[in-house]
Amino acid sequence: MSLSTKTTETAPAGPDVTEDSLLGGRVRFLQPAEGYRAAVDPVLLAAMAPAAAGMRVLDLGCGAGAVPLCLLARVPELQVTGVEAEAEMWDLARRNAELNGLAKRFLVRQGRVEARPPVFEEGTFDLVLANPPYQDPATADPSANRLKAAAHVEAGTEAADWIEAAFLALRHKGRVAMIQRADRLADLLTAFDRRFGGIEVHPLYPKPGRPAKRVVLVARKGVRTPLALSSGVVLHNMDGSYSPAVASALEKGSALAAGEVR
Repeated sequence: MSLSTKTTETAPAGPDVTEDSLLGGRVRFLQPAEGYRAAVDPVLLAAMAPAAAGMRVLDLGCGAGAVPLCLLARVPELQVTGVEAEAEMWDLARRNAELNGLAKRFLVRQGRVEARPPVFEEGTFDLVLANPPYQDPATADPSANRLKAAAHVEAGTEAADWIEAAFLALRHKGRVAMIQRADRLADLLTAFDRRFGGIEVHPLYPKPGRPAKRVVLVARKGVRTPLALSSGVVLHNMDGSYSPAVASALEKGSALAAGEVR
């Protein structure tokens, strides 16, 4: 993913930030200079999200807004709401929406995913996206940086809380798409199966012949279609370069197909 640092500035009452670029410069992106910085996962999630023009989309734990901004670059005719707990990241997401001329398309609310009543309108979204923390606090070695630790380690919430929030937000037959570590798949499937059907598992393989390290799960509210496993996506060639489809998604904002579902 192209992240070319341009400038460094000081955010009001927050950390130093850099202005970088996503999608080969199509998206301008403010993010903390240290600690949690956007990696490939949110860009892949945006590329694989089953979004279509006219949808209302909710991004749970939106951080500085990488998923919504990349998604809107691909499908501009969306109305996206982001929810973010950390005040510094909420402020950066709001500023990134303005920086990219998307303040009317990308609205950001501050609040926790597990808050009840929720900070979003229940039963009104067509699609919910989530890139939740993936480290178990019992085994994690959290970063000393507070924002990075909050992004990577489950603290006060677990995957089931994010899935429940998605269920509350979605309209009937709406979809949720989540990216997570592959070794958390069993727990995710258990939690999804309580609330969703039509579950699709899309493995993300680092290289040909290597085990998946990430998965994207897509599920649907109000249906009981059986689980399906796709052939997945191979991220890198054997020489370490990105595969053509992934390179197009990361540099041009193209949609990324998950392969044949079986």
